[in-house]
Amino acid sequence: MGRPFYLGVAAAVLAAFAWSSNFIAPFMIGNFSPFDLALVRHVVSGLVGLCILLLEKNISQHLTRRNWLVASWLAFIGYVGYFLTVTGAAIYCGPVVAPAFVGLVPIVLALVGNLRQGSVPWRALSVPLALVSIGLLLVNGAAFTAEGLDSARSLPIGIPLAAAAVVLWVWFAIENQAAMAARPDMPSSVWTALILVGGGIQMLAMAPFGTALGLFQLSKLGFAYDVAGRLYVWGASLALLATVGGVWAWNMAARILPIALAAQLIVLETVFGIIGGLVIHARWPTAVESGGIVILIAGVLLTIRVFHEGRSRSSRCHVQDA
Repeated sequence: MGRPFYLGVAAAVLAAFAWSSNFIAPFMIGNFSPFDLALVRHVVSGLVGLCILLLEKNISQHLTRRNWLVASWLAFIGYVGYFLTVTGAAIYCGPVVAPAFVGLVPIVLALVGNLRQGSVPWRALSVPLALVSIGLLLVNGAAFTAEGLDSARSLPIGIPLAAAAVVLWVWFAIENQAAMAARPDMPSSVWTALILVGGGIQMLAMAPFGTALGLFQLSKLGFAYDVAGRLYVWGASLALLATVGGVWAWNMAARILPIALAAQLIVLETVFGIIGGLVIHARWPTAVESGGIVILIAGVLLTIRVFHEGRSRSSRCHVQDA
């Protein structure tokens, strides 16, 4: 029990670290838009997924039409759909309010996951959830100030988009774990590759429509490396770290851990993102941010302890029954 449990925890932490680069990359691409970054990112990750499928041996039995369709649907929910809604939320809610709403994902996912699986008693989960909620409130406190609300273009449009982003990510996490549970013989790398290829194809299909709507700047600013080099480098880096690495690590964690625990560990994405943002802006955290980070980490550590003790008790009960 011990080794797989800690392997799953390590994989979830790695996924959180990988996804935290999403907070940093948009600041590094100059005049290019988030849509340009997403296009490069998902095309590169799709090519990586294709390479994985070509290099893996004896996987033909996994490349069924149904598996392709399910993986592509999950890619739409968790990548294309989520990206469109969270980007729209950032445009209409502003860059401060939108992340505060998206920060609700770990809490909502933990509640839904434990409701579905009943991994631990609600009483045991209440304190970790409360700590994480307080920590998120502290680190996202700027969203609820006058300055944060003034950055919003249209809250009636932006808030539903932010709520939709939360729903899509929770939906993806639940359905992805169910899909992998229904395919115990499929390697995580193959399932990850199917999702990556599906997401890459969908972003390519969206490119002409996005260009017509003026969402992409790449065609206006130029494709040459001396112009778009930073976009290519950061897009490829984000693809390898956040998309390929993050999806692979999350799939590994989702096979091992209850979804309620994996969800709480995603909170570390916020912690890593804050630290990266502080480095980029060359400043120290405020007292409130520091307190929020400490409380978030305390909530995560307590969550790990609660689930570890729950599994230990379950293992002892099975031994006694045998």
